Amino acid sequence: MAGIKNAQAPRPLLDVHNLSVAVKLASKARAYAVDKVSFSVGVGETLALVGESGAGKSLTAMALMRLHKAQTMDVEADRIDLLGRDIARMNDREIRSIRGSTVAMIFQDPLSALNPVLTVERQLVESIVLHNDMSRSQARKRALELLDMVRIPAAGSRLSEYSHRLSGGMRQRVMIAMALAGNPKLILADEPTTALDVTISAQILDLLKELQRDLGVGMLFITHDLHAVRTVAHRVAVMYSGRIVETGDVSKVFNDPSHPYTEGLLAARPHGSFVGAAHRLREIPGTVPAPADRPAGCAFAPRCNRRTAECEVRPPPLEYVGPAGFACYHPLQEVPA
Repeated sequence: MAGIKNAQAPRPLLDVHNLSVAVKLASKARAYAVDKVSFSVGVGETLALVGESGAGKSLTAMALMRLHKAQTMDVEADRIDLLGRDIARMNDREIRSIRGSTVAMIFQDPLSALNPVLTVERQLVESIVLHNDMSRSQARKRALELLDMVRIPAAGSRLSEYSHRLSGGMRQRVMIAMALAGNPKLILADEPTTALDVTISAQILDLLKELQRDLGVGMLFITHDLHAVRTVAHRVAVMYSGRIVETGDVSKVFNDPSHPYTEGLLAARPHGSFVGAAHRLREIPGTVPAPADRPAGCAFAPRCNRRTAECEVRPPPLEYVGPAGFACYHPLQEVPA
């Protein structure tokens, strides 16, 4: 028992401390589209980032791989620890060396992410050769294995296809195969089921869950689809206006939310709600404020029916009780220790 008490928790695969993305405005001022976000992803774990459009989810993932536009945005962080290395302090050459190998990204629009004038084979083989010590013939064999892995039928004939001749589901499977080409330890999946029908979305989610389990990779899963979160994720972080307002195990957050915004998202979900089948479908009034128009206090206060004068003075901190946390002065209920 003494050994168990003294054992330290394993180091997370990804550990982000106070990540911010500042948008440069025409007035030479800056507005924080992502504001001091902190989270971690364990080895073999899936963390979902959820929230409305404009919450800063995709910007967070782009900042981790430094894919933002440097002319219009600045990325700041106390530390971004990936496998013991602080990628926030890496130069451009070092960042390029880990893109696709240590960390890879699945983009939400494969039609624009894939090159329409290059065959599937050329794009896959180039990715494999770039990140592995292989000849082109070996890389082609690996490309076939990857297409089989992502369940593309008749994989050999698909290698000679162009992306615009494939269905949306097939294109997304090719994107997933390209993300796996460098044997990454972390995958950033940015709304991978966008624009897919319900049946194909379910297949892609099952595929991601199976690959994540079999390969043992960590995954940051970005979505606004709450059903998808329950399907693939272990933990969830709810983002609103560039900040995390609630986080914890999926079952805890979905079944017993503490933040009014989380409750609103769940209650607005079609086909019932995780917070009670008797609840009628309802919408959250208002919209997410633009980064430059964020109020001084809680950003959700103008849309919240629990707000008080305290909420309008300063933003509530994200406070943890055990593994769960929320940022609200008047939560629905306290997170149990």
